[in-house]
Amino acid sequence: MDQSTVLTLFKQSGALHEGHFRLTSGLHSRGYFQSALVLQYPQHAETLGRALGQELRSLGATAVLSPALGGLIIGHEVARALGVRAIFAERQDSALTLRRGFSLSAADRVIVIEDVVTTGGSTRETIAVAEAAGAAVVGAGAIVDRSGGASRLNVPFRSLVALTIDTFQPDACPLCQAGQPVTKPGSRA
Repeated sequence: MDQSTVLTLFKQSGALHEGHFRLTSGLHSRGYFQSALVLQYPQHAETLGRALGQELRSLGATAVLSPALGGLIIGHEVARALGVRAIFAERQDSALTLRRGFSLSAADRVIVIEDVVTTGGSTRETIAVAEAAGAAVVGAGAIVDRSGGASRLNVPFRSLVALTIDTFQPDACPLCQAGQPVTKPGSRA
């Protein structure tokens, strides 16, 4: 699946926004990918998951681990494409952790799946959850990599879309300086 096809799905679903946004990382940006709007359509979720799974198949994963909330649906679809189990980490006392009876062991080869990577912070945090459980993290993937290659995950990483969209520290944001109101659309308010 090529990048323009993925971007078309986002645009047609109303999932690609322009404006002034505060991202989960705390950075500000002119662009925002609201993956939930494209993933709400099962046929798009399946198509994107199958394509991302194909990019990661050679890593020999036994499980897919995703951070809640953004990575849940795409992680499930990648796991389905790979024929492995899908689990997720969620926040408890502000730290990602395995809950709900999910577990990993030294026998597991894990791929961490996210919807969108900006700084890689959530992905690195999810990798740390898998490693703390004793699993080997063999790779990571996302629908969209908007980091410009700066995410530095230290594992093989694949995405269906790779873009550089300017981000700004809040105190140096030209949109803030112009008085444009900021919106926080992500899963962490």
